[in-house]
Amino acid sequence: MAKLYHVPLSPFCRKVRLCLAEKRIECELVEERYWEAAPDFLRRNPAGKVPVLRLDGMTLSESTPICEYLEDKHPEPALLPKAHEGRYEVRRLVAWFDDKFHHEVTSKLLYERVNKKVMGKGFPDSTNVKAGAKAIKFHLDYMAWLLDRRRWLAGDVMTLADFAAAAHLSSLDYISDVDWNRSDVVKDWYAKIKSRPAFRNILADQVPGFPPPAHYADLDF
Repeated sequence: MAKLYHVPLSPFCRKVRLCLAEKRIECELVEERYWEAAPDFLRRNPAGKVPVLRLDGMTLSESTPICEYLEDKHPEPALLPKAHEGRYEVRRLVAWFDDKFHHEVTSKLLYERVNKKVMGKGFPDSTNVKAGAKAIKFHLDYMAWLLDRRRWLAGDVMTLADFAAAAHLSSLDYISDVDWNRSDVVKDWYAKIKSRPAFRNILADQVPGFPPPAHYADLDF
């Protein structure tokens, strides 16, 4: 059986978990306090980051290469289009959320509000929190612009781009940092992806000291 070393609210771990679940790959989840830099974990990934996936006798790190490995090894159901143009657009949007969105929003909200406390690194920086709260509006508007023109973020079918976005937004939704009333089309997109069987385990996550809001696991929010 596959084994994933992860942190429950990490969007990068959630992206891999969604891919594994969508492709029906059974996987044992092991919570890893990566910030403690345990020697055993550093032997698995000297970069000291999660996710780390043990699969097929290999130790895999970095969320996007892991997801693309899963796509290559288990091509059905597909999370990347066959056309080169479509694959480019999916990869562009995955990079958008894992780089730009993460830097401007996730790291300013989730990391300040949750990670600092869990890691014992003090209190949230209000400047960062305000910057993240402002930046997420831009990103939600960009998603709305895309979804006004497409059924899913990258085109007519659900792809890894949708999982990347949903991984970040679900982590932020856990701490009530997403204004779902800003865009009906984004809210409808999230309700659609949230209702997929692949999302069930993620919606069951609990972080000690941080109870989720009442709507978090509600499929009809």
